[in-house]
Amino acid sequence: MNKAQFVELVQKNGEFKTKVEAENAIKAFTDSITEALVSKEDVTLVGFGSFVSALQKGKSGKVPGTEKTYTTQDKMVPKFKAGKSLKDSVAAGK
Repeated sequence: MNKAQFVELVQKNGEFKTKVEAENAIKAFTDSITEALVSKEDVTLVGFGSFVSALQKGKSGKVPGTEKTYTTQDKMVPKFKAGKSLKDSVAAGK
C-alpha cells in the first residue's frame, strides 16, 4: 500500500471529509511520534504497540573478499514492538 492508498483508508476509517484532512492527521501522528522519539521518550498505544528509541551499539567487521575492516559508531535507532491486539488481528487475517 502506498501513501495515497493509505490516506484514502484513513479518510474512510476516520470519517474525514477530505483527503487533505486525513493526510494532515497522518502527518500530525508521525511528526508527534518522531518528536517524542527524538526526545528519547517512549510512546505506548495500548493494544497497538510501543515506539521506543534504543541505543544500537557500534560494531566492527571485515569487508568480505578484502583485508579492509570497518567500525560503526553507537547510534540511537527507532524501534516498534507490536501489541497483543495488533498481533492477534494480523494473525487472524491469514
